[in-house]
Amino acid sequence: MARKISLGVLGAGGIAFRKTIPALARAKNCRVVAVMDPVDAGRIAETLGIAKAYETEADLLADPEIEAVYIASPVTCHLRQIEAAAEAGKHILCEKPLTLNLGQAQRAVSACRKRKVFLQEGYMMKFHGAHRLLKQFLDEGRLGKPTYVRAQLSCWYPPIPGAWRQDPRTGGGGALIDMASHLLDLLEFFIGPAKRLAVLTGHLVHGYRSEDACTILLEFRCGTHATIDCFWCIPDEASRTRLEVYGSQGAVFTEGTIGQSTGGKMEGIFALGDAGYDAAQDKDVARRFQPIRFPKINPYRAEFEAFAECILTGRPPDINGPANALRMMKLIEAAYAAAKKKAFVNV
Repeated sequence: MARKISLGVLGAGGIAFRKTIPALARAKNCRVVAVMDPVDAGRIAETLGIAKAYETEADLLADPEIEAVYIASPVTCHLRQIEAAAEAGKHILCEKPLTLNLGQAQRAVSACRKRKVFLQEGYMMKFHGAHRLLKQFLDEGRLGKPTYVRAQLSCWYPPIPGAWRQDPRTGGGGALIDMASHLLDLLEFFIGPAKRLAVLTGHLVHGYRSEDACTILLEFRCGTHATIDCFWCIPDEASRTRLEVYGSQGAVFTEGTIGQSTGGKMEGIFALGDAGYDAAQDKDVARRFQPIRFPKINPYRAEFEAFAECILTGRPPDINGPANALRMMKLIEAAYAAAKKKAFVNV
């Protein structure tokens, strides 16, 4: 039987309980041996069928059976836990954002390099089957020159007492750092490095300290334009989480692929060549978009399997590794600076 990496989870409530631990349990080269959570660790372990439960990170990190940790705690805990895990010699997969700011991210990366442990950040949307296929289309030039991309991720996130994402002191910010960062990462995966950006943020509906609205305008080094819109004040049923990628010879649209699921829809139109000029500009004509099949891949399971494979082979992460983590924190800080200046910021 192939060897599996033994992992412990730091912060086993929330998304870890709902999504990531179940996905981790199904990963072909991983096994969950322990969870740590200051609240109900025993109940979480019993519910998910995990042998060991700890109430402190020190106790989990002292467990000699654990080779690596998955960190899903509030962002304000990430730097301390990354440094402690690195000191204990554990490889680390940490949820995004890596830390509260770029300075902390640099400390986290330095700690892992010093102790020679792998660090991977949890931008899992790059592992979605539709997104991997779209990346292939772009790399093969099937859309021609990419001209414009729009990515959308919104939800209804009302005030919740004690919610760490709703206070910048514990979450680093709101809709921008929590959701728009996913799309900044995804678009650079598709298109390449961004060149400059302009940002609007706001407190449109909810009264908490973090922003509940974020819209980003981007120009990439290759010239492609893009917009990202992320809101915590749009009902889930009203938001289709669309991804639209346009090129000089075609386009691909997805719906429901951005998020935490494996499914969604994908359609495209290709090989349009040098289309003739339509002086009539009739926009109500039928379009020849065709459905596109894509592999149904659980993005959380796929990111865990990629992480474990790095440990098993001794090869550092080539997706979501330290360089990408630092790049994302730089982009996030540039986005907040652009929102404050109300002007374009070079990135």
